[in-house]
Amino acid sequence: MTIRRFPIALALTLVAGSAMAHSGHGEAGLAAGFVHPFTGLDHMLAMLAVGLYAARQSGALRWQLPVGFLAAMLAGAGLGALGVAMPVVEGGIAASLLVIGLLIAFMVKLPARVALPLVAGLATFHGYAHQAEMGAGPLALYAAGFVAATALLHGAGYLLARWMPEAGWAIGTKRVLGVAVAGTGAVLLGA
Repeated sequence: MTIRRFPIALALTLVAGSAMAHSGHGEAGLAAGFVHPFTGLDHMLAMLAVGLYAARQSGALRWQLPVGFLAAMLAGAGLGALGVAMPVVEGGIAASLLVIGLLIAFMVKLPARVALPLVAGLATFHGYAHQAEMGAGPLALYAAGFVAATALLHGAGYLLARWMPEAGWAIGTKRVLGVAVAGTGAVLLGA
């Protein structure tokens, strides 16, 4: 696939409604935790988007955003395991797509004191949802799985962004990716 066809392929993927369904509910363990972020387009896009966004930052923020996301996602899973009620979890996940997608689309660089809490706050919804969709079994193994998968997706988004040159077509492609992520979030918020 050529890089010019990538946005078209991504758009077709986004409109495939069956891709939004999560599968594998009721399973637990390392493998189930690892697979879970890949079973929902909402989680997968958000995690790729964090990597894309982190790649546009400078200095330590490049690694602090993905690490902060992972830590806050674990905190969200912990809240769920403790029985703490978190309202509008799916809305929070959709909002994460909208917000991070818009940051990418408009190439916004926020200061660390704003970017870190923002990304971490959005990540808690993902962690809470991961835990809520876990079956019986130890949370530690399941969490290790979804943390590994999330780190992999962050890395893929980061590498994609760093691989693309700073040429006009590449910047345009990154903006289109941000719009696609944000658009998916907007659709999910309206659904």
